[in-house]
Amino acid sequence: MNKEIFIPDSAPFKPEQAQALNRILPTLSPDQLIWLEGLIDDLQAASNTDSDEVIATTTTVDPPNLTVLYGSESGNAEALADKTVKAAGKENFTAKALNMGDITPDRLKKVKHLLVIVSTWGEGDPPENATDFYQELMANDAPKFQDVHFSVCGLGDTSYEHFCKIGKDMDERLEALGGKRIFDRMDCDVDYDDNYETWFKGSMDALKIVTGPALSTPPAPNSKPVVTAPATVKYSKKNPWPAELKKRVQLNGKGSAKETLHLEFDLKGSGLHYEVGDSLGVVPQNSEKLADALIAQTGFTREEKVTLKDREFTLRQAFISELDITTLSKPVLTRYNEIANCKDLATVIEDKNLLKKYIYGRDVLDLIKDFPARDLTAQNLCASLRKLPSRLYSIASSSKAHKDEVHLTVGVIRYESQGRKREGVCSTFQADRIEAGDKVYVFICPNKHFRLPSNPETPIIMVGPGTGIAPFRAFMEERATTGATGKNWLFFGEQHYLTDFLYQIELQNYLNDGLLTKLDVSFSRDQAQKIYVQDRMMENSQDIYKWLEDGAFFYVCGDANHMASDVDKALHGIVAKEGNMSEEDASVYLKQLKSDKRYLRDVY
Repeated sequence: MNKEIFIPDSAPFKPEQAQALNRILPTLSPDQLIWLEGLIDDLQAASNTDSDEVIATTTTVDPPNLTVLYGSESGNAEALADKTVKAAGKENFTAKALNMGDITPDRLKKVKHLLVIVSTWGEGDPPENATDFYQELMANDAPKFQDVHFSVCGLGDTSYEHFCKIGKDMDERLEALGGKRIFDRMDCDVDYDDNYETWFKGSMDALKIVTGPALSTPPAPNSKPVVTAPATVKYSKKNPWPAELKKRVQLNGKGSAKETLHLEFDLKGSGLHYEVGDSLGVVPQNSEKLADALIAQTGFTREEKVTLKDREFTLRQAFISELDITTLSKPVLTRYNEIANCKDLATVIEDKNLLKKYIYGRDVLDLIKDFPARDLTAQNLCASLRKLPSRLYSIASSSKAHKDEVHLTVGVIRYESQGRKREGVCSTFQADRIEAGDKVYVFICPNKHFRLPSNPETPIIMVGPGTGIAPFRAFMEERATTGATGKNWLFFGEQHYLTDFLYQIELQNYLNDGLLTKLDVSFSRDQAQKIYVQDRMMENSQDIYKWLEDGAFFYVCGDANHMASDVDKALHGIVAKEGNMSEEDASVYLKQLKSDKRYLRDVY
């Protein structure tokens, strides 16, 4: 546990009891504490049942307990869990947030009131830290939850096929195991604020009915006048900060097939603070060229008015800054076909394979060209689209090294599909549509599960090919600034040494200074046979295993679909080989690393 627990002398314990508790409590994990909490509840209940004395005096009813369980990949679910705990406290609940990575279903079955907030990652997978909990919950021998009142809020992205799958699975499973659903599951898209608020209010109202009189006791009146300080502006996802772009540098050399940018934004006056490992949310704008082409295709005018959430915009404003016009998904096609009423489009929507093939590499302009809608209006077209989502980027700087600044490493996406040139919305927004001195709306997204070790002497191994180098540049700046003495080993990979060695001078300076203990690079296109970071890992398998045995933390950042899984396979092979283990034992070894928060991933 991170939080120190101390039994004061005034507590109703004998000295030897207090000493024993002071020794044992700080060593307990969250799930062990919950188990003890359940045991104490049972003992108290038994004591009350066996008592011959009935106390008739009316006393204040203790606030009911509420557990908010979360599974988070990028930090959104965790942030909402913290928000839920604070808001539930104002509703007279004693609430606490629990990470699925710190609990098991068996330890959770004694909870009476449970709210679950969980994200779905990739193609229908649970978040990294929730994998074990999810698998145990879905297993045939999962415990019963017949005394648990619950509700689930799922976070997801409708552009993915398995939208909010983990939330749906857990909701159904809790009910199948005997849990009592008190409020319907809420499935939230990337613009989740309104749906979350609806779910929270509905869950609170339902819990108040379940818990009965405990919440009906009004708070004691405050006889003293309350003096409130003037509210200070807080910048967040709902109220992002207009950060000035101070600097933009092309990191690739001439002739590179890649376009990678280093950007520096000004945070002075924002009150925003970040830690290394956090992400920066960037609010983009769509290409004006694409917006104008879409307007021309519809035959509407740029100045035509539309209403979005009680706010009025011109159609052009809506297409540029408010709506996602580049991403197609089943919900978007379904809403659009309520206008078009097209049999061919209905066939695409209903056929999983046809749908996947159609939406890949196409946008709203393609949709309107391919399936014209006779009754299309500017308003009903906009109503069929989703809000333009912000994008998250791993922060590439240490706030200790760059006061009032935040840096990003951004790979610019440009490609051709269906005979048209396409581009990544946020990457080309930062590359083409803003200049130094312009302001961009940003916010901090904490990632508490991708932090440097608390002990500065702990060694770390970092695997970050391509733009995955971003958080490790921040790690090195942090360790240089704080004087951390732990060894640092970086694996970096890209296409070509001459044109794609990102932050080359910085890294080589760290190597020369001794801060970077080892630097292993792989440039896949510089030889006939491609070499990747996982190949370099295998070449250094003995040293990697020794570092792990010496307590090193292992970090991975970058592409989830290919690189991260390949690195994971390589790490399994290294542990099995160097530890003389079976594949099963190697898996147990790495599972323990994850449990100990020593195998950490920031993948996308």
